Amino acid sequence: MIANLPILRGLAGFNRDWLRSDIPAGLSIAAVGLPSAIAYPAIAGLPPETGIYASIVGPIAYAIFGPSRLLVIGPDAATMTVLAAAMAAIIAAEPAAAGIDRVAIASTLALGVGFFCIAAKLLKLGVLASFLSRPILVGFFAGVSLSILVGQIGRFTGVKIESEGLIPPLLEILRKSASIHWPSLLFGLLMFALLWAVRAFPVKVPGPVLVVVLSVVLSAIFDFHGRGIAVVGDIPSGLPMLSFPALHQMPLDKIVLGSAAIFLVSFGAGIVAARSFGSRTGEEVDANQELIGLGAANIAPGLFGSFPISVSDSRTAINLSTGGVSQASGLVSAATLVAALVFLHSALRILPIPALAAILATAAISLIDVHELKKIWRISRMEFVFALIAMWGAISFGVLNGVIVAVAATLVYLVRKTMFPRDGLLGRIEGRHGFFDLARFPEARPVEGAAVFAIQGNILFYNADYLRMRLTTIAKGLAAGTRCFVLDASAITHIDSTGATALAAVAEILAKRDIIFAIADLSEESRDILERAGVIKAIGAHNLFNGREEALTALTSKNSQASDAGSASTEL
Repeated sequence: MIANLPILRGLAGFNRDWLRSDIPAGLSIAAVGLPSAIAYPAIAGLPPETGIYASIVGPIAYAIFGPSRLLVIGPDAATMTVLAAAMAAIIAAEPAAAGIDRVAIASTLALGVGFFCIAAKLLKLGVLASFLSRPILVGFFAGVSLSILVGQIGRFTGVKIESEGLIPPLLEILRKSASIHWPSLLFGLLMFALLWAVRAFPVKVPGPVLVVVLSVVLSAIFDFHGRGIAVVGDIPSGLPMLSFPALHQMPLDKIVLGSAAIFLVSFGAGIVAARSFGSRTGEEVDANQELIGLGAANIAPGLFGSFPISVSDSRTAINLSTGGVSQASGLVSAATLVAALVFLHSALRILPIPALAAILATAAISLIDVHELKKIWRISRMEFVFALIAMWGAISFGVLNGVIVAVAATLVYLVRKTMFPRDGLLGRIEGRHGFFDLARFPEARPVEGAAVFAIQGNILFYNADYLRMRLTTIAKGLAAGTRCFVLDASAITHIDSTGATALAAVAEILAKRDIIFAIADLSEESRDILERAGVIKAIGAHNLFNGREEALTALTSKNSQASDAGSASTEL
């Protein structure tokens, strides 16, 4: 087991020359990561230092156990939103949990996410990363972004917003418009405009860094706190301390469900991001190995008073753009944040809350991938509909229930795609090798005296009736003189008991018409099912063939011999 752990794989082959690239990259990662590390915890109602703790211990754990050289782990807006919903559900469902420190609940959920990652690795469930399709994730994140934007109303205006959802907070702020603290709103909007200006014009300093520095300087000069603009307040100057959440006080069933939801979204989105960056660098992404790295990167924050984290798009992009070549850049970033926590805590204390709201609002808008939505619309209208369903679920039912809606939409999509598998009668084209779909190739002709039918999908309980009726219709419509019906099973990997019953019914119909039912290229697993269901006995084991050509050669020659014998006896 230990031999399979990707320990220090992200630092494999390290030499000191790499530091020339990794040190500047690490400093850049810390510069970009510090504003989000302070801002993102506010989404879940957590103190800002928890984001810094996660940005320190998470990358260190990933550098030890993560397989990638270039991915950077840290807080991200989508994971924080799901975390906020999970925490709200825990506190609402369990009155006793309301008295538990929110940081303790977040830490417990981080441990839960980490253990889900390890369990998924042991069960080789890296495929779960593909469970939420790209259209579903794009739609879900668009819904999450709107939830984050609405959540910033109170921080921009200085008004306490008590309602939840999308529309109620907007109506509430209209009712409380007289209480809006206009200096806070004006400053927040100015910082928001500055962030977009930095995006529009080539500026070497990252927008969030510029906003934090400028906000702290202005706050110190004009005493924002004394003028009624909310500030971050005291941030502990010490290093994160090892601590264990009081699990016996937690509603463990809610913790498990919340951890599962966070795991599914953060891991799914993290692997999508990892593969996106991997395609640019040529680095292969093994989802099962990434489970170990992400598991460690979540267990560490759970043990040091923080919250779940995932692959950070912005930090990884900075790492690539500044030339980082190994996980040493993540370690340099962690060390830089330690220094910031020790030496800059007094400056961070006066950071205005509206500036953090501007950073969060900008990050939320970046989650809305309009280009990808247009691409999905162009490629598949059906997948675009599922993207809208996922977005609607996150907006209408809350982020946590939106996860359920997204998963349900994925299941519906998968079932819909496999419920009506592609099929067709096959024939030959003169002068060309192989078989061709008669419906798609007008020049193809049926095989004389035989019918070849292909199903490109499994025969399972939810599509067995459809395929039975489809095969029955084909069987009843076969031309007179058809002596054999060959089912091409080369694309059928699994048949269940319901599917076996459907094939038995088709075999019975063909037998009544004196048509031989044969199956070509049947998998061993499907053959075992049909054997136990009695289908093989009904059609005859001699009517199972390794391929279509073998079946047609045997059956047409056998029928030809039988026909010749019949003609000879008649002549006598």
